[in-house]
Parts: sequence; structure tokens; C-alpha cells
Amino acid sequence: MRFRDRVALVTGGGSGIGAATALRLASEGARVGVADIRVETAWQVASAIGSAAYALECDVADEGSTASAVAELMDRFGRLDVAHSNAACLEPEVYGRDGDLLDLDVEVWDRTMAVNLRGAMLVVKHTVPHMIEGGAIVVTSSVSGLVGDTDHAAYGTSKSALNGFIRYVATMYGSRGIRCNAVAPGLVMTDTARAVMSPTMLAEKAAERVLPWAASPEDVASVVAFLASDEARCITGQTIAVDGGTTAHRPEHALRSWKDAAS
Repeated sequence: MRFRDRVALVTGGGSGIGAATALRLASEGARVGVADIRVETAWQVASAIGSAAYALECDVADEGSTASAVAELMDRFGRLDVAHSNAACLEPEVYGRDGDLLDLDVEVWDRTMAVNLRGAMLVVKHTVPHMIEGGAIVVTSSVSGLVGDTDHAAYGTSKSALNGFIRYVATMYGSRGIRCNAVAPGLVMTDTARAVMSPTMLAEKAAERVLPWAASPEDVASVVAFLASDEARCITGQTIAVDGGTTAHRPEHALRSWKDAAS
């Protein structure tokens, strides 16, 4: 019960990593505000948790929406100790069009930055003032922010920026007892990933890892819970890869690209 008597906010909490984190924190004693732009999915997760959870409608790219969600959480629970900034722009009409830079629609770039990067900034801006007894912030980054790739430059750049952003937050507010870290997942087998990834795509991702299994949302939630807990009280400003060893070895994907170009 590492989070007994504590309150957590989880954005993007209606599915995937966010839902798993909300459930994990609640299972260890936290009261949880489950925030999502699709409030109906947030209510589903909150209902699964029970009276210790409350659903919040929140578009993290919009400052008014984010501020209102945090204010509603404070009205409901009266304090805030943990914030998991997890919402990301993965809509097919945006993420699916994030390809070659020479053909990239600037609206795709701007929307990606608005949700992934501005969204994290707004979560920090509106939660830190309520962490009067200190607190922990965990941001969901990605291995796409640790390496380069041949597509999804907007998404990867936004996640790379988050890895720098958390160091600034950690430095600015560490003296107030507030820690800020990031998790950087590789492939996570969410319901969405299972639905859209072909056997070939899954095999390619498996070839990138050094471990024989992909991460589940619960695997990432375990790391988020650790970073948010007092067990990690001396860890701040760090990005922890949860990628099955994807970034621990030579980049075979890039090597194949060069071979293809040369042939």
C-alpha cells in the first residue's frame, strides 16, 4: 500500500498504459483521478476501480480543459501527490500521417506537439502548485525519443523533447520535494497495438528486442508506480527505458535501410 492516503492524476487514463497505471496506483491505496479526452473510457476505468476513483474529461492540449480537470480533482479529493502525464496523440489521422518529412503536413506536426509536449507542460503547470507536501510526476516518453527512425519524426521529436523537459521540471522544483521522471516504452501490447499490428510488424518489433517478450501495459505501470513511490525518492530527472532491450544493441533497422538503399 505504497500510496495509502495519496491522490494521483493519470492523463490518458482511459486505456492502455494510463488505465493500467490508474488500476495499479489504486490497488496500492491511491485515490485516482482518471482523465481522458474520451470521458466515457475514463468512466469505465474509474468504475472498475470503484469509489477510490473519479473520471475527468480532459484535453491536455487545451489549458482551460487541463486546469478545469485539476481543479475538479482537487474539489473531489482535496490534495494531489502524484501526476502521470500519459496522454499522447496516436489518432490514425495524425500519427498515421507522420511519415516522410518532405511530405509532412505541418498540421500533423503541430497537433503532435500540442498533445505530446504542450500537454505534459500544462499538466506540470497545473499540478505542481497543489503538491504542497512534495510529489512525484512521471511522464510517458518513448524509445522513439531516444533513437532516430525512418518515419514518425513529429512523434519522436516530441518524445525527445519530453526527455529534456523532465530534467527542467526536476531541477526547478526539486527543492520543494517534487520529483519528475519519464518512462520510455518500446512496443507495448495494448488493445490498439493488437488490433493494428500485422504478424510481420510484430515479428519486426520482436527482432529489435533482446528479450523474447513484448511489454504489457501492466509492465509499464509497474515502473510508473515505482518512480512515483517513496522507494524512488532519490531518483529524479531520469528517463527509464521499458523496451525489452530494444535500445541496448546495434540498430538493425537502420542498417537494413542503408543496405536497401545501396542495392
